[in-house]
Parts: sequence; C-alpha cells; structure tokens
Amino acid sequence: MARYLAKNVVEAKLASECEVQIAYAIGVARPVSVLVNTFGGRRDDEALSDKLQELVDLRPASIIERFRLKRPIYRATAAYGHFGRTAKDGYFPWEQTDLASRLG
Repeated sequence: MARYLAKNVVEAKLASECEVQIAYAIGVARPVSVLVNTFGGRRDDEALSDKLQELVDLRPASIIERFRLKRPIYRATAAYGHFGRTAKDGYFPWEQTDLASRLG
C-alpha cells in the first residue's frame, strides 16, 4: 500500500520522489501513523498524508480487499519480483496510478 500511495503522489506530479511509511499497532485496525516525505515536493507532507488517508482506507482488511490479495497470484508475483511490474490482467494492482487524478 505504501508503494501504491507513493507512486500516485509522484504520478500526480506533487513530488519527483516520495516515501510513505505506515505504522500499525497490534489490535488497532487503522494505522497509528502515516508519514509522507516528498523531499521538498509541491505540497506540505502532513497535508498530503491527511489527503491520502481521506482517499484510501488503510485498514489491513481494506488493503486486502482493494488489491484482491486472497486470489492465488503467487506464481506471477514470485517470478521476476512483485515491484516495478505493469499492472495488467488483475496482477500487480499496487502498481496502478489510478489515485493520482484525485490528489491534484
């Protein structure tokens, strides 16, 4: 999810690079912290963190549902890594940049 959020921030041209950190606590569904660092991007990092949390449900169950992680996609994700691939045919949904238009 952190990669998905960071990719969308960059795609929205709010920063040339972005780092997203999400912290959870045992027994707490929502993250206890969402830290965004755009390394001097076009928008305040704290405001961007708030906007991302407003747009995307970051509870683990919602992440599983959003990316349909209970499907058997292990063979495709195990071959050649699961980051930096093109999202297609339902595989690698975390590589999509469909959120970028809503961030601007």
